[in-house]
Amino acid sequence: MTTRRMRRTCTGSRRERGQGLVEFALVLPVFMLLLLTMLDFGYAFYTNLTIEYATREGARVGAALANGGGTPVCPDAGPAADVDKLVIAAVERVINSAGIKIDVDPSGGGGVTGIQIYKADPATGQSVGTSTTNLWTYSLGAGPTIPGTTTKLDFVETTHKWDVCSRVNSIATSDALGVSLSYTYAYITPIANVMRLVTPGGDPPTIQLNDRTVMRLNPTGQ
Repeated sequence: MTTRRMRRTCTGSRRERGQGLVEFALVLPVFMLLLLTMLDFGYAFYTNLTIEYATREGARVGAALANGGGTPVCPDAGPAADVDKLVIAAVERVINSAGIKIDVDPSGGGGVTGIQIYKADPATGQSVGTSTTNLWTYSLGAGPTIPGTTTKLDFVETTHKWDVCSRVNSIATSDALGVSLSYTYAYITPIANVMRLVTPGGDPPTIQLNDRTVMRLNPTGQ
């Protein structure tokens, strides 16, 4: 009697252990999927905060410098020629800072796809038209030299349609300057491979992040 009871007890324990392993094997993939999703979307949120800070810094510099200090410095020769370079330098300083550095190069599927400096409608923050938009795109070390340094920008101006000297910063009325940044976030965890199973043959999954900041030019004239 005792031997039979012991056999039944040992058999029951083995069955429970086997059931536990099966349940663990079923739950583990779901748990890992949730964990990787949380990590990737957490980093995407962090990246979005970084580009928000970057556009704010760029717009702040652009608003402070206005048209380079006033009409006497125009046309674009002295300080006026440096305004947009310093705006882009401010954006770069944020996205390349230690501790918050993000992937900038878009050639790998993610990165900064463009930085725009544009004349904005102060009520909506939207560009007043493509005829008043300057577009800068990524090109490592190929940009102009940052004023006051020997360092070259990693962005080059590919479209120039809003001349610095045409920016109005009078006391009576002043233009609104907008800085927008478009960023393609590429997943950094294996969750991307799982997502590609759903859409085989397609491009790697990404998240498009966009942010803009608009500020009035600081008045320096009449």
